Amino acid sequence: MCYHALALAHAGTQVDLVGYLETTLDPAISRHPAIRVHGLRAPAAHAPRAGFVARGALRVVRQSVELVHALLARTRAPDVVLVQNPPAVPTLAVALVVARLRRARLVVDWHNFGYAMLAIRLGAEHPVVRAARAYERTLGRHADHHLVVSQAMAAELAAAWCIPDAVVLPDRPAARFVALPASERLTVRERLVARLDMPALACPPALVVSPIGWTADEDVALLVDALERYDRAIAGAPASVPDLLVVITGLGPLRDAWLARMATLQLRRVHLRALWLEAEEYPRVVAAADLGVSVHRSTSGLDLPMKIADLQGAGVPVCALDYGPCLGEMIRHGDNGLLFRNATELAEQLQRLFGARAEDDDLLARLRAGTARAAGARWHDVWAETAGPVLRGT
Repeated sequence: MCYHALALAHAGTQVDLVGYLETTLDPAISRHPAIRVHGLRAPAAHAPRAGFVARGALRVVRQSVELVHALLARTRAPDVVLVQNPPAVPTLAVALVVARLRRARLVVDWHNFGYAMLAIRLGAEHPVVRAARAYERTLGRHADHHLVVSQAMAAELAAAWCIPDAVVLPDRPAARFVALPASERLTVRERLVARLDMPALACPPALVVSPIGWTADEDVALLVDALERYDRAIAGAPASVPDLLVVITGLGPLRDAWLARMATLQLRRVHLRALWLEAEEYPRVVAAADLGVSVHRSTSGLDLPMKIADLQGAGVPVCALDYGPCLGEMIRHGDNGLLFRNATELAEQLQRLFGARAEDDDLLARLRAGTARAAGARWHDVWAETAGPVLRGT
């Protein structure tokens, strides 16, 4: 949503941005004279399943009141209300009501389905999940326009949701995600190694970056399992096989629990670190990596991880958890990345790329070259052609 706000502001539109303020905003947004930011209280951290539905109902009431107040009393009269989905409850209902009261168009930016996220906690057949799907489908159809992140999602909305006219705004990297010259990559890596208090090594480690939001739709367990397997595989390898520095970025509700689990790992040649990076620093660390790893496990099979686009924009090939054909819109296996289905396959891919059983010295270089060939238009350019006309009504 921040990308939309910046694009609209750069196009001369006054923007009111309403959302949770869980991290420091990008200065490009917080300092932009055309953007007003209205913060909401963030939801509570991850809670146990017991009482989940009851707590959720109370949270919906609180969020509805706060969101209605923000949209009616704190923001300027809008021409368009743009809402990102998920979360669907209560945002879809509140956005629809406010849009109609203020005679504004409602645009839904579909990144996934809220009911599919809820099914992770409650199960697909739970009555609340079924009700959430009906709610999301019904209210979604009342929006004036729709944006989606994948061709597969557009097809699903047309076939099953009676929404035939969704505009595809594919996940593309922002302009700041660019490949770095070799000298700059080396400088960033050296600073990163020093910052993370790495042990003395015979040679510099290979660097893997895994952007994770620490939510239930990311398979951190698979990543940890794969790294343990890889560590065992290279434990006795010669010093010519580099150690692996794996940096997990991001914040989220499951982070603390996983950090406690990672602290108990007995890894010898894999060095696993979690590091939060501010918006200005993140693109440079990403661009310094040899490889990106995505363990996003789509709840719908129709969404695409924006973090893969960021890695690709920085010229970094990606190993990605294969959750379905939709992922083919971003990754061509063997050309600009590799797809894996389980921890064993990811560990084997790390062996092929860095380990003692590497097939050849050129695989990583070939993937990097394929990533560079696949680099297309940046997010703002695609937005100007697709979402811009929808939001500006032109």
